[in-house]
Amino acid sequence: MARNIVKLGALEAQRTAFLLCDVQETFRPHVKHFGEVVNVANKMMEAAKHFKIPVYVSEQYPKGLGHTTKDIDVCNAALVYEKTKFSMYTPELQERLKKDVPALETVVLFGIEAHVCIEQTVIDLLNENISVHVLADGVSSRSLMDRGLALQRMQSIGSFITTSENVLFKLMKDKNHPAFKHISKLNKEPTVDTLGYTMSKL
Repeated sequence: MARNIVKLGALEAQRTAFLLCDVQETFRPHVKHFGEVVNVANKMMEAAKHFKIPVYVSEQYPKGLGHTTKDIDVCNAALVYEKTKFSMYTPELQERLKKDVPALETVVLFGIEAHVCIEQTVIDLLNENISVHVLADGVSSRSLMDRGLALQRMQSIGSFITTSENVLFKLMKDKNHPAFKHISKLNKEPTVDTLGYTMSKL
Protein backbone atom coordinates (compact mmCIF):
# COMPACT_ATOMS: atom_id res chain seq x y z
CA MET A 1 0.00 0.00 0.00
CA ALA A 2 1.33 3.44 -0.89
CA ARG A 3 2.29 5.40 2.17
CA ASN A 4 0.28 8.44 1.10
CA ILE A 5 -2.90 6.31 1.07
CA VAL A 6 -2.20 5.24 4.65
CA LYS A 7 -1.83 8.89 5.60
CA LEU A 8 -5.29 9.46 4.15
CA GLY A 9 -6.72 6.85 6.52
CA ALA A 10 -6.68 3.67 4.44
CA LEU A 11 -6.27 0.36 6.27
CA GLU A 12 -4.72 -2.93 5.22
CA ALA A 13 -5.22 -5.89 7.57
CA GLN A 14 -1.78 -7.37 6.94
CA ARG A 15 -0.14 -4.09 7.96
CA THR A 16 -2.34 -3.34 10.98
CA ALA A 17 -2.30 -4.12 14.70
CA PHE A 18 -5.00 -3.56 17.32
CA LEU A 19 -3.98 -2.17 20.72
CA LEU A 20 -6.27 -2.50 23.76
CA CYS A 21 -5.14 -0.27 26.61
CA ASP A 22 -5.68 -0.90 30.33
CA VAL A 23 -9.39 -1.78 30.52
CA GLN A 24 -9.07 -3.13 34.05
CA GLU A 25 -12.01 -3.90 36.29
CA THR A 26 -10.81 -1.59 39.05
CA PHE A 27 -11.45 1.40 36.77
CA ARG A 28 -15.11 0.56 36.14
CA PRO A 29 -16.64 2.80 38.85
CA HIS A 30 -14.49 5.76 37.86
CA VAL A 31 -14.35 5.85 34.04
CA LYS A 32 -17.27 7.34 32.11
CA HIS A 33 -19.01 4.96 29.68
CA PHE A 34 -16.85 2.04 30.84
CA GLY A 35 -19.48 -0.40 29.57
CA GLU A 36 -19.38 1.06 26.06
CA VAL A 37 -15.59 0.79 26.02
CA VAL A 38 -15.95 -2.88 26.96
CA ASN A 39 -18.50 -3.46 24.20
CA VAL A 40 -16.24 -1.91 21.57
CA ALA A 41 -13.26 -3.89 22.84
CA ASN A 42 -15.20 -7.13 22.44
CA LYS A 43 -16.31 -6.12 18.96
CA MET A 44 -12.72 -5.45 17.94
CA MET A 45 -11.44 -8.67 19.53
CA GLU A 46 -13.99 -10.65 17.53
CA ALA A 47 -13.33 -8.75 14.31
CA ALA A 48 -9.59 -9.27 14.69
CA LYS A 49 -10.08 -13.02 14.33
CA HIS A 50 -11.80 -12.60 10.95
CA PHE A 51 -9.16 -10.18 9.65
CA LYS A 52 -6.27 -12.12 11.23
CA ILE A 53 -5.08 -8.96 12.94
CA PRO A 54 -3.07 -9.42 16.15
CA VAL A 55 -4.36 -7.73 19.30
CA TYR A 56 -2.00 -6.53 22.03
CA VAL A 57 -3.46 -5.92 25.48
CA SER A 58 -1.76 -3.85 28.16
CA GLU A 59 -2.44 -3.80 31.89
CA GLN A 60 -1.27 -0.87 33.98
CA TYR A 61 0.50 -2.08 37.13
CA PRO A 62 -1.78 -5.13 37.58
CA LYS A 63 -0.16 -6.01 40.92
CA GLY A 64 -1.92 -3.01 42.39
CA LEU A 65 -4.71 -2.31 39.88
CA GLY A 66 -5.79 -5.80 38.87
CA HIS A 67 -6.20 -7.35 35.45
CA THR A 68 -8.28 -6.67 32.35
CA THR A 69 -11.98 -6.97 33.14
CA LYS A 70 -13.32 -10.49 32.66
CA ASP A 71 -16.07 -8.94 30.52
CA ILE A 72 -13.50 -8.79 27.71
CA ASP A 73 -12.32 -12.09 26.28
CA VAL A 74 -8.58 -11.67 25.70
CA CYS A 75 -7.76 -15.35 25.27
CA ASN A 76 -6.99 -14.82 21.57
CA ALA A 77 -4.75 -11.80 22.14
CA ALA A 78 -1.28 -12.02 20.65
CA LEU A 79 0.12 -10.58 23.87
CA VAL A 80 -1.18 -9.51 27.29
CA TYR A 81 1.54 -7.61 29.10
CA GLU A 82 2.17 -5.55 32.21
CA LYS A 83 3.45 -2.00 32.18
CA THR A 84 4.15 0.89 34.50
CA LYS A 85 4.88 3.34 31.69
CA PHE A 86 1.72 5.17 30.67
CA SER A 87 2.31 4.64 26.94
CA MET A 88 1.59 1.17 25.59
CA TYR A 89 4.61 1.46 23.32
CA THR A 90 7.03 -0.27 25.66
CA PRO A 91 10.18 -2.13 24.57
CA GLU A 92 8.30 -5.42 25.02
CA LEU A 93 5.53 -4.34 22.67
CA GLN A 94 7.99 -2.91 20.17
CA GLU A 95 9.81 -6.24 19.93
CA ARG A 96 6.61 -8.21 19.47
CA LEU A 97 5.32 -5.86 16.79
CA LYS A 98 8.57 -6.17 14.85
CA LYS A 99 8.26 -9.95 15.01
CA ASP A 100 4.52 -10.31 14.39
CA VAL A 101 3.84 -7.46 11.94
CA PRO A 102 7.16 -6.60 10.24
CA ALA A 103 5.39 -4.40 7.66
CA LEU A 104 3.36 -2.55 10.30
CA GLU A 105 1.94 0.76 9.05
CA THR A 106 -1.17 1.35 11.15
CA VAL A 107 -2.36 0.84 14.70
CA VAL A 108 -6.00 0.90 15.82
CA LEU A 109 -6.10 2.02 19.43
CA PHE A 110 -8.83 1.73 22.08
CA GLY A 111 -9.09 1.58 25.88
CA ILE A 112 -8.48 3.99 28.77
CA GLU A 113 -7.70 6.63 29.75
CA ALA A 114 -7.94 8.83 26.67
CA HIS A 115 -5.99 11.76 28.10
CA VAL A 116 -3.21 9.71 29.68
CA CYS A 117 -2.23 6.28 28.35
CA ILE A 118 -4.05 6.52 25.02
CA GLU A 119 -2.65 9.96 24.19
CA GLN A 120 0.90 9.08 25.20
CA THR A 121 0.71 5.92 23.10
CA VAL A 122 -0.43 7.98 20.13
CA ILE A 123 2.52 10.34 20.53
CA ASP A 124 5.01 7.46 20.63
CA LEU A 125 3.50 5.69 17.61
CA LEU A 126 3.31 8.83 15.49
CA ASN A 127 6.91 9.56 16.41
CA GLU A 128 7.77 6.20 14.81
CA ASN A 129 5.85 7.16 11.64
CA ILE A 130 3.07 4.66 12.43
CA SER A 131 -0.41 5.87 11.52
CA VAL A 132 -2.92 5.72 14.38
CA HIS A 133 -6.70 5.35 14.34
CA VAL A 134 -8.21 6.14 17.76
CA LEU A 135 -11.71 4.75 18.31
CA ALA A 136 -13.80 7.57 19.77
CA ASP A 137 -16.45 5.03 20.77
CA GLY A 138 -13.80 2.83 22.37
CA VAL A 139 -11.87 5.26 24.57
CA SER A 140 -12.81 7.17 27.69
CA SER A 141 -11.59 8.91 30.84
CA ARG A 142 -12.85 9.69 34.32
CA SER A 143 -13.79 13.15 33.04
CA LEU A 144 -15.65 13.78 29.79
CA MET A 145 -13.76 17.06 29.48
CA ASP A 146 -10.44 15.21 29.60
CA ARG A 147 -11.75 12.70 27.08
CA GLY A 148 -13.01 15.32 24.66
CA LEU A 149 -9.92 17.50 24.85
CA ALA A 150 -7.69 14.45 24.41
CA LEU A 151 -9.51 13.49 21.21
CA GLN A 152 -9.02 17.02 19.90
CA ARG A 153 -5.32 17.00 20.76
CA MET A 154 -4.77 13.59 19.20
CA GLN A 155 -6.46 14.68 15.99
CA SER A 156 -4.45 17.90 15.90
CA ILE A 157 -1.14 16.01 16.06
CA GLY A 158 -2.07 13.69 13.21
CA SER A 159 -4.08 10.69 14.39
CA PHE A 160 -7.43 9.67 12.91
CA ILE A 161 -10.34 10.01 15.34
CA THR A 162 -12.82 7.43 14.15
CA THR A 163 -15.23 4.70 15.26
CA SER A 164 -15.11 0.93 15.40
CA GLU A 165 -17.62 0.63 12.56
CA ASN A 166 -15.64 2.98 10.32
CA VAL A 167 -12.43 1.01 10.88
CA LEU A 168 -14.01 -2.39 10.28
CA PHE A 169 -15.60 -1.35 7.00
CA LYS A 170 -12.33 0.22 5.87
CA LEU A 171 -10.63 -3.10 6.53
CA MET A 172 -13.29 -4.97 4.54
CA LYS A 173 -13.35 -2.59 1.56
CA ASP A 174 -15.81 -4.78 -0.40
CA LYS A 175 -19.12 -6.55 0.17
CA ASN A 176 -17.47 -9.64 -1.30
CA HIS A 177 -15.00 -9.85 1.56
CA PRO A 178 -15.27 -13.33 3.16
CA ALA A 179 -15.98 -11.79 6.57
CA PHE A 180 -18.73 -9.44 5.36
CA LYS A 181 -21.60 -11.22 7.11
CA HIS A 182 -19.71 -11.58 10.37
CA ILE A 183 -18.53 -7.98 10.43
CA SER A 184 -21.93 -6.64 9.43
CA LYS A 185 -23.49 -8.56 12.30
CA LEU A 186 -21.00 -6.99 14.71
CA ASN A 187 -22.18 -3.58 13.49
CA LYS A 188 -25.89 -4.34 13.55
CA GLU A 189 -26.42 -1.68 16.22
CA PRO A 190 -25.28 1.85 15.29
CA THR A 191 -22.39 3.51 17.08
CA VAL A 192 -23.45 4.76 20.50
CA ASP A 193 -22.98 8.52 20.69
CA THR A 194 -21.43 8.97 24.11
CA LEU A 195 -19.83 12.32 23.26
CA GLY A 196 -22.43 14.26 21.35
CA TYR A 197 -19.65 15.05 18.90
CA THR A 198 -20.08 17.25 15.85
CA MET A 199 -17.43 18.27 13.36
CA SER A 200 -17.43 21.78 14.86
CA LYS A 201 -16.21 20.32 18.15
CA LEU A 202 -13.36 18.56 16.38
